[in-house]
Amino acid sequence: MPDLFDHASGIEAKQTEVALAKQLAASAQAKAQHPNGETHCVECDEEIPAARRVYLPHCYTCVDCQELLERRAKR
Repeated sequence: MPDLFDHASGIEAKQTEVALAKQLAASAQAKAQHPNGETHCVECDEEIPAARRVYLPHCYTCVDCQELLERRAKR
C-alpha cells in the first residue's frame, strides 16, 4: 500500500510544481505588460492614481477598493 500513496503524493507534488510555474509565468507576463502595475482598479475600473502606482508597484486596486477589501478581511 505505501507504494500507492507514495505515487499519489508524487503526482500531487508534480501538479503543485506545474501550477506554481504557470502562476509565476503569468505574473512575469503581467509585470512586463504593466511595469508599474495595473493602470485601472480591478474592482471598480477607475484609474489608479500614478502616485499610488509609483509608491506601490504592481498594485491592482484603487485606495477606496483596497480599504473595502481590508475591512472585509478583518471580519
